[in-house]
Amino acid sequence: MRSSRLPWLYIPSLYFAEGLPYIIVNTVSVILYKRMGMSNEFIGLTSILYLPWILKMFWSPLVDIKKTRRYWIIATQFIMAGLFAVLALSIPTPFFIPLTLTLFIMIAFISATQDIAVDGYYMLALDRNQQAFYIGVRSLFYRLALLCGQGLLVVCAGSLEEKTGAIPLSWMLTMFIPAVVFSAACLFHLQCLPRPGEDRSAETAMRRRDFTAAFKSYFTQSGIARIVLFILFYRLGEAMLVKMASPFLLDGAAEGGLGFDTKAVGYAYGTAGMLSLTVGGLAGGWLIARFGLKRCMWPMAIMLNAPDLVYIYMSAVSPEAWLVYVLVACEQFGYGLGFTAFSVYLMYIARAPYKTTHFAISTGLMALGMMIPGMLSGYLQQWLGYTAFFVLVLGLTVPGMLMIFFLPLGGENGRQP
Repeated sequence: MRSSRLPWLYIPSLYFAEGLPYIIVNTVSVILYKRMGMSNEFIGLTSILYLPWILKMFWSPLVDIKKTRRYWIIATQFIMAGLFAVLALSIPTPFFIPLTLTLFIMIAFISATQDIAVDGYYMLALDRNQQAFYIGVRSLFYRLALLCGQGLLVVCAGSLEEKTGAIPLSWMLTMFIPAVVFSAACLFHLQCLPRPGEDRSAETAMRRRDFTAAFKSYFTQSGIARIVLFILFYRLGEAMLVKMASPFLLDGAAEGGLGFDTKAVGYAYGTAGMLSLTVGGLAGGWLIARFGLKRCMWPMAIMLNAPDLVYIYMSAVSPEAWLVYVLVACEQFGYGLGFTAFSVYLMYIARAPYKTTHFAISTGLMALGMMIPGMLSGYLQQWLGYTAFFVLVLGLTVPGMLMIFFLPLGGENGRQP
């Protein structure tokens, strides 16, 4: 029996809590390490932090087999509150690098586990009509978490840097904020999350058998080789760009960067950029619903990748700050359009009765496609310089766009959802 408690009470907080650790681990950490003097090669290697989101499909049955999704949500949020507090305390220590990397990896694994529990809880606590109604709410608050992480947290760290003149102290104080947020989320969800009758542990043997069948059905579907190559290559250029974009803004003119301070980077990517990303995502959803994925896929892929030209331009001419904000906003708007088409396609290839597992496999492959190129990005940037590196990024967008011509987009995959 489903609870009558209004989902408005807990859906926003669940998806805000899902998005916040992801953006801190994969994006805010880049700015932290850059401000602490780490090289671009080191920052590129932090792409290994994507690994838990690649592997989460392998331990997702554990969330079904042991305890309830409600239990996992509260437990993971309690653990993340403690981990963020320890992370904050580790920043000003002599063992900054090994301690923070270890803690970021631990937070990533716990966060990926929370993702499994939250998405599963969403399907159990809400009926089908509610799931459809609240899909926009969950997306909005997930993106709000990205905005707060990449924007407000970074701006906060930048403001503290200006006031204290101490970068380690500023980031230590900043990283206590997510510790407080997850402490509050844990207590709130402990009191407010309903206990749906369907939210119970499953029989181990049944779940193991279903999980094996789900993997088999995914990798034996028609055109799977082309689908996997498309997933791995579609974001190839972005995988290179995303790790070097913030260092480019932070590096001085001598290194080929724009010389922004921490606060300005927070405004560029976390406010103007994230708002444009959200608008692009909403526009992409409307266009796909109106015209269908088959007609939108190629134009949206161009919109994802063509704006990478702005980084070539910025590295060549070093424009004024206001123009950088505009160009980053344009690039993020195009990314919002292109990523929406990609996400919808991943939903289309998730087939009943294993849609949840199929989608987890696809997103795991997507994370793999982000991790490996990202690990090489710092070395390539240092070897080529920023302008040549951004030209390479633009060239690497071509394989993913070419794969669209070979995708199975007809029939079920070509129809609107």
